[in-house]
Amino acid sequence: MGLKDRLVDPRSPDRRPRRVAYALPTLFTAGNIFLGYIAILRSFRGAMAAATGGSAHEHFTISATAIMAAGLLDGLDGRIARMTNTTSDFGREMDSLADVISFGIAPAVLAFAWGVQFVEPSLGEHIRKQLFNAGYFIAFLFLLCGSARLARFNIQKNPVPKNPGRPDRKYFVGLPIPAAAGMVCAVVFAFDGEPLTSWKASAAWLGLLLLLGFLMVSTWRYYSFKGINLTKPYTPLIIIVIGALIYATWNWPQPVLLVLATAYVGGGILIRIGGIIRRRFRPTPPHPTEQRVG
Repeated sequence: MGLKDRLVDPRSPDRRPRRVAYALPTLFTAGNIFLGYIAILRSFRGAMAAATGGSAHEHFTISATAIMAAGLLDGLDGRIARMTNTTSDFGREMDSLADVISFGIAPAVLAFAWGVQFVEPSLGEHIRKQLFNAGYFIAFLFLLCGSARLARFNIQKNPVPKNPGRPDRKYFVGLPIPAAAGMVCAVVFAFDGEPLTSWKASAAWLGLLLLLGFLMVSTWRYYSFKGINLTKPYTPLIIIVIGALIYATWNWPQPVLLVLATAYVGGGILIRIGGIIRRRFRPTPPHPTEQRVG
């Protein structure tokens, strides 16, 4: 007996799931919200360390880890809802609100506290103030673009990217907000949570946030992993690759997660550039009036 059959209410004439079954994906969504809440609190504690002279890297590392763990739960709640046939409008709305917290507000707060607030005071009070104002604004833009990305995802039924790919594959239109948050956390995690103190590094960090915000509201194509079926048999090579990836992530999490996040974010950019190059150098068909009549 499959999972869907076990969760069916025997008293329901249309084979609806039991009421308790609807709690399963909601628990994962609640865990997503909780981890986002923890990430925000830890970012605040790391920011307060700047005033007290304490160590902040531990708080920022925990904040980044919590957001990445929230991304894992975010990927599971939808799959569990589809596996148990318990998808609902309530679940979709709650999942969207959870994403705003965990992948919008939490990484925006972390990005400013880690990448801007600890910039060296020797820079000068006026310039440092301007950098702070830019940090406030760009972190807000990241949050705003992420919220717009979620709103667009909720209202579009069959979105088509500007550079559509193969019809047998599923794609996201624009960079998903969990991937953008994952890029932020991967960088913080790779630096072992040590906050940036150089204004040049901080300026580059703000440039990355602007790029992520643009990619989220763009119509560029990003591969969706929703088409992966875990019950489908795969070749031994894929199993070996997945096993090696898990082993590498367990032993060298910082560089591996950074490479994975960069590869996914950069993948959409490369696909877009490749599409532009192909269209530019594609031979144009002759005009009908220019063809010789035989």
